[in-house]
Amino acid sequence: MIYAFLANGFEETEAIAPIDLLRRAGKKVVTVGIGDNVIVGSHGIPVVADTIAQEAPLNDELEMIILPGGMPGTLNLEKSEYVQAAIDFCVRNNKFIGAICAAPSILGHKGLLKGKTAVCYTGFEEQLEGASIGNGPVARDGNIITARGAGVAVQFGLELVAAAVSDDESKRQFNAILCQR
Repeated sequence: MIYAFLANGFEETEAIAPIDLLRRAGKKVVTVGIGDNVIVGSHGIPVVADTIAQEAPLNDELEMIILPGGMPGTLNLEKSEYVQAAIDFCVRNNKFIGAICAAPSILGHKGLLKGKTAVCYTGFEEQLEGASIGNGPVARDGNIITARGAGVAVQFGLELVAAAVSDDESKRQFNAILCQR
């Protein structure tokens, strides 16, 4: 199971594109509302989350979390005790963490990017404490996947798919995703 966190002010494209691609790849993605089940994105689009943080267990079924960027969505994610606990759970249990746009700053503030290559939205580089800033649109270093922003949300989603499916399954899943209209 994969949790995609939604907090008021999240960047809609950065959340919805990866969710769509992962679901097309056959992964169970649960949207988790922070503070409520109706979350309004940074462009005024309301999204009904599948569940709320208080009802989303952190257990062995969880294989990945996704932190979309946007403002003030990133700040709202960072101040959530539940999101902080989910990040800590993923680190302790060697689970994947995906963060895009401004959201990699959350990982930087926690010291999780030290010695890793990461990318983010232009201007947030100093928030990626200890990271080597990559040149590409998406960076995967170990179990942390980061991306620059909304313009690369599909590439970010495809990298999340590659991380979430087995190697044998990857080519078939990518072909299925890329060929759907």
